[in-house]
Amino acid sequence: MKRLLPFLSGYKKESVIGPLFKLLEATFELIVPLIMAQIIDVGIKEQNIPYIWKMGAVLVVFGVLGLSCSLLAQYFAAKAAVGFGTGLRHALFHHIGQLSYVEIDKAGSSTLVVRMTSDINQVQSGVNLVLRLFLRSPFIVVGAMIMAFTIDVKVAVIFLITVPLLSLVIYGIMMLTIPLYKKVQKSLDDVLLSTRENLAGIRVIRAFCTQDQEKEEFEEKSSLLMRFQQRVGKISALLNPLTYVLVNVGIIAVVWYGGSAVDTGRITQGEVIALVNYMSQILLALVALANLIVSFTKAVASAGRINEVFDLESGIRDGSEDDTCRDSNAPRVEAKDVTFYYQGSKEPALSHITFTAYAGETIGIIGGTGCGKSSLVNLIPRFYDASKGEMLVNGVNVKSWKLNELREKVGIVPQKAVLFHGTIRENMQMGKENASDEEIREALKTAQALEIVETKPEGLDTPVSEGGKNLSGGQKQRLTIARALVRKPQILILDDSASALDFATDSRLRKALSEDTTGMTVFIVSQRAASIMYADRILVLDDGEIAGCGTHSELLETCSVYQEICYSQLSREEVG
Repeated sequence: MKRLLPFLSGYKKESVIGPLFKLLEATFELIVPLIMAQIIDVGIKEQNIPYIWKMGAVLVVFGVLGLSCSLLAQYFAAKAAVGFGTGLRHALFHHIGQLSYVEIDKAGSSTLVVRMTSDINQVQSGVNLVLRLFLRSPFIVVGAMIMAFTIDVKVAVIFLITVPLLSLVIYGIMMLTIPLYKKVQKSLDDVLLSTRENLAGIRVIRAFCTQDQEKEEFEEKSSLLMRFQQRVGKISALLNPLTYVLVNVGIIAVVWYGGSAVDTGRITQGEVIALVNYMSQILLALVALANLIVSFTKAVASAGRINEVFDLESGIRDGSEDDTCRDSNAPRVEAKDVTFYYQGSKEPALSHITFTAYAGETIGIIGGTGCGKSSLVNLIPRFYDASKGEMLVNGVNVKSWKLNELREKVGIVPQKAVLFHGTIRENMQMGKENASDEEIREALKTAQALEIVETKPEGLDTPVSEGGKNLSGGQKQRLTIARALVRKPQILILDDSASALDFATDSRLRKALSEDTTGMTVFIVSQRAASIMYADRILVLDDGEIAGCGTHSELLETCSVYQEICYSQLSREEVG
């Protein structure tokens, strides 16, 4: 929790003023029993009605002052807590955005979502309660004990026995619940993961009629979460009964011994009532403290989970080289004996990959499923780092480039077409922030997506739903290609991005790319031989290794893997 305190630094004034007003409220509250004692011992005992009215008015004034202080304390504590939560949420979001694919794959998107939402809300609530009650409750307890000693030392010894017992109960329950709250949050991660997978893959689940199986798995995870919550709830529920029992036993003892003291004339009846009130105040303060402890234990558990994300450091560091370091005569992209392992994998995804690609060339990459095609192109914009060997862009190792400058040179269309909620124009401007409508239409034309805009009455302002769900698969792919083309990159990577296109549209797209991308190095990853057979050079991957490299006609003569792919997809006339 200490590591998160700097996020309160912008709210130092509120963090001080809030607790101070709470202390003022507590001070007024501690004076009230003494006034009650005076009303009983003077006003009621002597039947002095004006005195009762006067002291009653004083009680009302103290009540109004206490309420005002409480409201002000609530306001400042809430302002500080919400500001803390906002700053923490922004910092965590920014940190996650800086992580490489390796760390995101390791953490998992479902747990990152829980930590960004539920865990931060828990910590924010904990901060709010701490600012309001952390000083007030101990102040009430200590203040009530001191006031009790000013009334009668012998009776006040009961307070000295009761308060430590209450503290032991609270501490013991806190120690039992902190580990359980961590398990609750971990179980919540699993429930969210199951929910996310079911929503994302609902069509697949229905297609294979596995709804009952998914329901059983979800029920199992939900039941586990419920069991953890019930267990921690049962332990936390012991807090109020145990504290009430101890305090009520203390009140009985105060009344018992206080009554004896009244008989001997050591204290008055009003002072006994005051002692009972102070014991009740201790009860209420400790109940509030108990609720604070419950919330704080949740916050501590959640803070630990948030710190785990902050502890993740991106393995991909920003380099120091910029565009002035480029070698104008070097290949646009060059791989030198590149080998790549995914984290935790014993077998390499890519082995000893070597190739060059010059400006203006189109490089086709083909191979079977899982042969490493996407892994290879992900090394170019440095989404992953090569385990061995070097990947160079413009003659400079990608590890030496500043990440922003490197990725500005690359336009990438991933396997899964992803569009964001907004309009077509806003999605296109993700590729280039200040892109004009003319530039966008030019990119749409090259990507064979201009008809999508022209057939819509809103044109470029056509709304796009979350994930592009109001568009077909082919429309989404063409729009993502256009988004990459808007920035006019030096390197264009199409990672199996035409799989949803019919052969005629795919052919027109390839023709437009060859005509409109002069000087651009284009990588086309595909499982369709027809999509890459006209490339300047074709890389054939087999089990993470290069099985062949050359033109279509060269590979037909020298590469058996390429022959097998072509003849399994095309007739001999089409291959020829």
